Amino acid sequence: MTRPTFFVEEDKILAALFEEGLDDLHIFKPGSSPVYVERLLSLLPDNTHHRITVHDHFYLKEEFGLAGIHLDNGITTRPAGYHGNFSCSCSSLGQIRENKKKSRYVFLRNIFDSLSIPEEKATFSLAELQSASRLGLIDKHVYALGGIRVDNVRMMHDLGFGGVVICGDLWNRFDIHSETDFSPIIKQFVRIKSAIG
Repeated sequence: MTRPTFFVEEDKILAALFEEGLDDLHIFKPGSSPVYVERLLSLLPDNTHHRITVHDHFYLKEEFGLAGIHLDNGITTRPAGYHGNFSCSCSSLGQIRENKKKSRYVFLRNIFDSLSIPEEKATFSLAELQSASRLGLIDKHVYALGGIRVDNVRMMHDLGFGGVVICGDLWNRFDIHSETDFSPIIKQFVRIKSAIG
């Protein structure tokens, strides 16, 4: 998932992540002007657009041939007339149960304390996650979000999550105000992919 703010090197970093095997990218820019999201999309290689999901400005899905849209609230409904792929964020196991039936996949939020938003704390114990996995609530259609790092990504795989959402463990390795060398982000991404196996 992208940082919530735009920055100069962003398109280069995202393109490099795709080259290293990034499966899906979620563009998360809350409160942003659509023109800035359009510009970012226009700077990314065309052959990556089908692997990009937007969290806002849903018309961009058709305009750029994107993978789909993402609803950040587990109780939000799709825009009127929208029939394409969508995913959503859930903050409870009950929301997962309901939303898995109609979404391409869902994010389960706050697995661990957030690395990028200090006030967002873990809301599930390991025992709760293990139970949800045994009951089939956690499966290939559920992605883990919140505090995912190289040292816990394998645990998420072993619990049966279909994927993980990486944010802070990558973006905290690059100061958008003073750095131009983004190789630490790419190296960490490669370490994360290797940890999954």
